[in-house]
Amino acid sequence: MVVGIAAIRLISADADSLARFYEHGLGFVRAGEASATDPFGARLRKLIALRLGNERIEIAELAGPVAATTPAQAIGTGFQHFAIVAPVMAEAFARLDRQPGWTAISQGGPQVLPPASGGVTAFKFRDPEGHPLELLSFPPDGIPARWQTREGVTVGIDHTAIVVADTARSLAFYGRLGLRQIGASLNRGPEQAALDGLPDPLTEVTALAIPAAPPPHLELLCYRWGASRQTPADTAPLATRTVCEGGTTGLRDPDGHRWIVPAAR
Repeated sequence: MVVGIAAIRLISADADSLARFYEHGLGFVRAGEASATDPFGARLRKLIALRLGNERIEIAELAGPVAATTPAQAIGTGFQHFAIVAPVMAEAFARLDRQPGWTAISQGGPQVLPPASGGVTAFKFRDPEGHPLELLSFPPDGIPARWQTREGVTVGIDHTAIVVADTARSLAFYGRLGLRQIGASLNRGPEQAALDGLPDPLTEVTALAIPAAPPPHLELLCYRWGASRQTPADTAPLATRTVCEGGTTGLRDPDGHRWIVPAAR
C-alpha cells in the first residue's frame, strides 16, 4: 500500500541543463541535490530536486550512457506525462514559448476541451530531452479548491498520466496499492485529436487517487483503438519513475510503468 506520490523522476543525460529549462520555462524552483539509488538498476551521477508549489519532480542524471530511444507515441503504453497547472493558460504558454528546445505534441496551440471532457484548456508538449508534459488550466467555475489559493503563472502538478492497454487490469493492479477511482470520462472529438496530435482518438480517462492524499493523482489513458505496446529501456529518457512516499523498491505495472514504492512488510 502507498500513501501518496512524492515525486515524478525523469531520467536525463544532462540534469543541470534540463533543470534550467524547468526553472526558466515552467516556474520550478531548485530544491537541492541528493544522492540516490535506483531500484531499476540505473547508476545515477546526480539527482536534482525541483519544486512547483507543494509538488516535486526529480531529474536523475545517469552515470552511464542514456539508452537510445524515439519520442514517446501519445498512444503507446510507454507514454507518461504530468500536468502542470496554469491559472491563465495564455501567460504560461507565452513563457514556455520563449524557451528553446521544446517540441509540441498538440496541434494548433492550447485546446479547450468540451464540458464532457472536463472543460479544461490543455496543451501537450515535450521538454528538450523528450519527456512528455502538459499545461492544464481549469475553467473559472471548475477550479478545484486546492488550486484556488495558489498564485503564480504555474502553481503545481495536478496529476501524472500513463497510457494503459486495459483499464480493468490496471484498476485491479492499482487498487492493490491503495488507489481508488475518483472520476472517469470518455474523450473524443476534434479538440481531443488536436490535444493528442492524433487522428480521431477515443480515449478512456480514469482518475485514481490515494484517499486524503495531496496531489498529484494518477490518470489512466486507455485508447480504444490503435494503442501500441512500448516498454522503454530502464536507462532511456522515457523510463519515468513515479516515486511514492517512503519508496525504496522498484515495481512495474502491467504495462511496464515504473513505480518506486515502500518495501513490503
